[in-house]
Amino acid sequence: MSEKMFYNYKGIKIINDDILTTKEVDTNSIDLIITSPPYNVDIKYNAHDDKLSYEEYLEFTRKWLKRCYGWLKDDGRFCFNIPLDKNKGGQQSMGADLTISAKEIGFKYHSTIIWNEGNISRRTAWGSWLSASAPYVIAPVELIVILYKNRWKKTSGSKESDITKKEFMEWTNGLWTFSGESKKRVGHPAPFPKELPNRCIKLFSFVGDIVLDPFMGSGTTLITSYKNNRKGIGIEIDESYCKLAKKRLINEAKIEDQNLFEVNKT
Repeated sequence: MSEKMFYNYKGIKIINDDILTTKEVDTNSIDLIITSPPYNVDIKYNAHDDKLSYEEYLEFTRKWLKRCYGWLKDDGRFCFNIPLDKNKGGQQSMGADLTISAKEIGFKYHSTIIWNEGNISRRTAWGSWLSASAPYVIAPVELIVILYKNRWKKTSGSKESDITKKEFMEWTNGLWTFSGESKKRVGHPAPFPKELPNRCIKLFSFVGDIVLDPFMGSGTTLITSYKNNRKGIGIEIDESYCKLAKKRLINEAKIEDQNLFEVNKT
């Protein structure tokens, strides 16, 4: 097992490596990518600088998007969870800018899902209180931009879907409403809820497909992949988050009996 392969069991892999340089993912091998990259709003990650200039952030984004494009199969899909806009450090049309960056790399655009998180944080700055001089407008939503590599119709894989009629009818409506995840409960500064990858996995992939999260964080995408009978790969530069993801796979996904199986790293 490669020294970068932190965990490899039952089709689930955790790669402790840098997305820009890793050699652990094969070209044209991934069916579905689901990820929420760092938002560049000065969140306190352990190993990532989340306060780049906006131009530096866009350049970083273009670099890792290019890698993801190479990893996807020709009929591979990409669910890109990003903010609608950015307020910290100046107003920016972040959702639009990142979508354009992805299209410039080569991704083709399919649609955008609006995630109504519904739990906007308490605000202490209003720009101008009860005045038209300089008010701030903040939407409590995020985007899940649906992109693909070369062709939208999926012909590779098992062709076995496991989505119910009720789920299909509800989730093909592009307004999704469910709550975010607790940072304290998960132990990560920016986790997304299991419902987000769960919907993307069942709607956009077949049973047995390979799902990649190149910014794995606390491992939510891997947990959901395993529970939905998909293979999962997570890339994470921070070893402490790799340990957290492994722990969650064991405790929440019941992927193994800790007493019977030893992994490469503890």
